[in-house]
Amino acid sequence: MEFTSLIFLFIFFPLFLLTYFVCKKRNLRNVVLFLFSLFFYAWGEPLYVFLVLFSIFINYILTKIIAKNKNKLMFILTLIFDIGILVVFKYVPFIVTSINSILKINLPVPNIILPIGISFYTFQMLSYVIDVYREKVKVQNNIIYLGCYIIAFPQLIAGPIVRYATIEDELDNRKENLKDFTNGVRRFMIGLAKKILIANTMGLLAQEILSQNASVYGFVGSWVAMICYSFQILFDFSGYSDMAIGIGRMLGFHYLENFNYPYLADSITDFWHRWHISLSTFFRDYVYIPLGGNRVKMPRFVINILIVWALTGLWHGASVNFILWGLYYGIILLMEKLIFQKYFQKVPKVLKHIYALVFVILGWVLFRSITLNEIGTIYKAMFGFYGLGNINIFGYINFFNFNTLLAFILSFFLATTLGQKMQKINWVITDILIIILFILSICEIIIGSYNPFIYFRF
Repeated sequence: MEFTSLIFLFIFFPLFLLTYFVCKKRNLRNVVLFLFSLFFYAWGEPLYVFLVLFSIFINYILTKIIAKNKNKLMFILTLIFDIGILVVFKYVPFIVTSINSILKINLPVPNIILPIGISFYTFQMLSYVIDVYREKVKVQNNIIYLGCYIIAFPQLIAGPIVRYATIEDELDNRKENLKDFTNGVRRFMIGLAKKILIANTMGLLAQEILSQNASVYGFVGSWVAMICYSFQILFDFSGYSDMAIGIGRMLGFHYLENFNYPYLADSITDFWHRWHISLSTFFRDYVYIPLGGNRVKMPRFVINILIVWALTGLWHGASVNFILWGLYYGIILLMEKLIFQKYFQKVPKVLKHIYALVFVILGWVLFRSITLNEIGTIYKAMFGFYGLGNINIFGYINFFNFNTLLAFILSFFLATTLGQKMQKINWVITDILIIILFILSICEIIIGSYNPFIYFRF
C-alpha cells in the first residue's frame, strides 16, 4: 500500500485514525499502530510480513541479552543476523551475477523478490542494536513498542531512517495535540502534492524525452530531461518524507527532517548535509566514525571515504550503476576536502551553487541509468556529441501544458525557501493553496496518471 493510493487516503488512514483516537490509553494506541502497520505492510507483502515479525522477535530477544551483560559476541551475532537478511534478499542475485560475469561461469541466479522497505527497517534495527550496546538508549522491554518503532507505517516503506533515540521517550510518553495534528495534516498534503503534481509530471517528461533516440533529444533534450529527473527524485523522496513526518506528527511523533533544500547547496559536501539526512548521518555515525573518520592518516582517510560512499551506493541498489554513483560522490567529496576547500572561499556564492547543481545533475545520470551503455549515451548527449537535438521533440511529447507549467512553478517554490516564507507571511492564504493542491492531487490520482515511486523497493 502506498500513501498515494485511494485505498490508503480514504479507507485505511481514516479507519486507522478513528480506531487510534478512540483508544485512550497509550499501550492500546501502540497496539493499534502496530496492528495497522502489519496490515499496511501485508497489503503489498503478505508473506514477507512474517520475515519482518521474525526479525523483530530475534532483535527483541538478542538485544535484551546484550543489554543484560553487554555481551559482545551476542552483539556481533545480532549484527550478522540483521545484515545477513539484507544481503540475502537484496544482494545475492547481484553477487551471483557478478561471479558469473567475472569467472565466465553459469551459476543459477536465484529469483528473489526484494521485500518492500527492507533497507529502511534493517537500518533502524541496526541503529537500535548498536545504540543499546553502546548504552546510548535503554533496551525496549515491550515487544509491541519495539515493533511500533521498526514497522510503524508512516516511515516503513521509504523512511526517513528513524533512530530509536529520537522516539524512545515518545513511544510511551508522546502527547498528541491539535496543533501537532493540524501541522501534520498540512505537511502530509504538501508531501502528497510534491509527489503527485511535481514528481510524477517531471518523471514522465524525463522518461518521454530519454526514450527517444539520442540524436533526437541531443544536448538540449538531455539536460532538460535530467533537470526534470532531478526534480522528480527530489520531490518523489522528499514528498514521501513529508507525508511520513506529517503522519508521525499527527500521532505525536517528531521525526527528524530528512531534506533541507538540497538544491540550494553551494558544494557537494553541503548537498550531502541537506539530502537524505537520515542516511548520511547513519553512515557517518555507524561506519565513518568507527573506521576512524578524519582522525587517521591520509591514505586511511581516503579509504574510509571510499568505503562509506561505496556502501552508500550499494544501499540504494544492488547494481553497478549505484556503486559508480556512490564512488562518484566519494571522489568529488575527497577533491573538495583535499584540493578545492582552500579555493572555495574566494569563489562567488552563485558560481559555487551552479557548480554543485551541475555535478548533482550529472550524478543523477548514474543513479537513473541501468546499463553502462545508457550512462554513456546520456553523458555523450549532455556534452554535445549528438548535437543540439531536434527542438520539435518538446511539441511531440506535449511538453507545454498546464501540468508541466504547474510542476515547474511548484518546483521553484518548494525547492527553495520561498514556500516556507509564504507560510510565515499569511497562513490563511497558504492553507487555501495547500487545500487546492490537495484537491488537484486527488484528481490526478483518480485519473490514474503516471505514478511510479523511485524508493519503493529500496
